[in-house]
Amino acid sequence: MPSSDADYLQNPKPAYPAISKRLGEQGKVVLRVLIGADGLPQKAEIKQSSGFDRLDQAALTTVMRWRYVPGKRGGIPETMWFQVPLNFVLE
Repeated sequence: MPSSDADYLQNPKPAYPAISKRLGEQGKVVLRVLIGADGLPQKAEIKQSSGFDRLDQAALTTVMRWRYVPGKRGGIPETMWFQVPLNFVLE
């Protein structure tokens, strides 16, 4: 059966922690998010840290508020893990 991965919807960017901005903290966080068949996140964990706990926590909080297009197997939505990279870059 053909399958398709979960996908993003138009979700807001994560809030950049103010203290992280002041301290010049930047980095990429890669999260594993368990997306339910209803498109809601059920669980999230850090796969790769940014190196800054504040940025990692902001990323976790953000992805748990997002909504997703659930993955499908044989055209039927099902719960599956989805990898979400988030970049925190000061401009």
